[in-house]
Amino acid sequence: MTRLRAVLVTPLTGSLSLFGTTCAMALTLWAKQEAQLPLPWTGIDLEVLDSESDPNAAIRAAFTKQPDVFFGPYGSGPMLRIARACDRVIWNHGGASSRLAKPAFPQVNNVLSPASTYFAGVLQAILASDPTVTTVSLVHSTTGFGKDVAAGATTAASRFQLTLHAVAFEPSQAPSCISLVPDADILLVVGNFADELAIASPLLTRPWRFAAFVGAGVEEVLAPLGHQREGLLGPAQWVSNARIVPDEGPDTEWFLTQYRKKTGGDPPYAAVQAFAAGLLYARCLREAQDSRDAAILEAAQQLACTTLFGKFQLDPVSGLQMGHQIAIVQWQQGQRRVVWPPEQAERPVLFPLAHEKR
Repeated sequence: MTRLRAVLVTPLTGSLSLFGTTCAMALTLWAKQEAQLPLPWTGIDLEVLDSESDPNAAIRAAFTKQPDVFFGPYGSGPMLRIARACDRVIWNHGGASSRLAKPAFPQVNNVLSPASTYFAGVLQAILASDPTVTTVSLVHSTTGFGKDVAAGATTAASRFQLTLHAVAFEPSQAPSCISLVPDADILLVVGNFADELAIASPLLTRPWRFAAFVGAGVEEVLAPLGHQREGLLGPAQWVSNARIVPDEGPDTEWFLTQYRKKTGGDPPYAAVQAFAAGLLYARCLREAQDSRDAAILEAAQQLACTTLFGKFQLDPVSGLQMGHQIAIVQWQQGQRRVVWPPEQAERPVLFPLAHEKR
């Protein structure tokens, strides 16, 4: 019997612990029930280590285990710190930063779509519904993530010939920028979830035709807004009702059922990303018949398939994910509904904002 040694280094304490813990649960589910390893490997020993207080110490501890496969942490910041400190192949299921690209990080296999694509789909969905819009107000944090999303939005706005005005704020200082935000047809907001919530209510009293927040793509984040959340658009890496037919691994219904059995609740998107990383690694191991990093990296670069998370295909130049598509959701009658891309859409985009008339 040959056991495969897997390590997940992720935040299990601190502000990201909820998502780090759910990633651990999902990879445990993969390791125990759905790994589909080729011979001679007959099972997986998964070690989970906390990266919150000292990522370098967590990496050193991980490699004392001599792992065959290394899964990175939830969060762009933690993932960047791990990638800078580690030259082993890392399966990145939790960090959406576009900086996790070649040539700086040739050892990273990016499972999820880069943050720079988050608002491109939002603008596409809006223009498909209302081609008369011309102006955009973009409010973004000065963190790496905020700049990443903002840069992608700026590029997309230029491509669609929209006039964009950007206003930046320092983390935890979002309310200070509200008076600087000009009126426009479209409002785009990106920051950490606390900052987005802090400025959402005052900004949403103004007459935007459309408004999108990164946090609106997540079930819980903007729930305190109540009726003001109605009509908001947001990007989502994954939603459970997306129309995805996998050719690798189980479907969404299987995962939902098994995850609920283990935890008693529904999985957040981070769990599906982590589970998909396990499926993709096992597929690469079957293709390569070799667990060494170079063989797995080569197999990943050639792989094109679809898991319950969506399509997987790495850009050969940047190493960023180019197969997976961000789903754009809109809050309609208190529910997240997929409105873009067209092949996944449950409903059309509604406009103007339901709470605009006051």
